[in-house]
Amino acid sequence: MQPIHELLNRIRWDTEFGKGSFEIGYKDHILQRIVRVPFHKIRFMEGDRFSFQVEDSKGEMLTIPLHRVREVYKDGYRIWYRSF
Repeated sequence: MQPIHELLNRIRWDTEFGKGSFEIGYKDHILQRIVRVPFHKIRFMEGDRFSFQVEDSKGEMLTIPLHRVREVYKDGYRIWYRSF
């Protein structure tokens, strides 16, 4: 299985592969479920190779560690997953 940081970098930097609609599913410990967010709403902080930021439904920025990413979807199809 491809490491998640490599897949996210490929989505960001490989223009051919990055075409399409991507979603990232991460484990939310409070909601106890997978939360899916559109890739274009994710923010990568310069120099941080271990997490990304996303805005929640209340408008607050959350920092999500990469180890909590469980699924990646491209055009509605799951292309990557990690079991619990």
